[in-house]
Amino acid sequence: MITEVEAYDGMRDLACHAHRGKTARNEVMFREAGHIYVYFTYGMHWMLNLITGPAEYPAAVLIRGVDGIKGPARLTKALGIDKRINGTRLGREAGLWVEDRGVQIPPSRIKRTARIGIRYAGPIWGNKKYRFLISPGSF
Repeated sequence: MITEVEAYDGMRDLACHAHRGKTARNEVMFREAGHIYVYFTYGMHWMLNLITGPAEYPAAVLIRGVDGIKGPARLTKALGIDKRINGTRLGREAGLWVEDRGVQIPPSRIKRTARIGIRYAGPIWGNKKYRFLISPGSF
């Protein structure tokens, strides 16, 4: 179960990889929702993102944690995720999919905070409460 995410909302979002436009690295973000965007950071970690916007609107959700694994780098390492699935569509064919397990999380158990490690995005975008996590014991 996905337990923690961060949202990145288009070219105006200074923390978004696409805020300066389309590049070879981020072009997947400009595809329609359902694509997988995996990028390498700090010369050692893969980060998993799911594209959420319509085509040409670069919006994505960074998967920061799942049940039993906290941290986006730990998550990709544990699941064996790397650039091989970058640009593919989310689904069984890619080996990565999202399922509705019917679990109901009360809104009071969903915590919303500023994103982590993006102070460089300035006071507005650096403090947006675009990080969402489920309180322990919620499921």
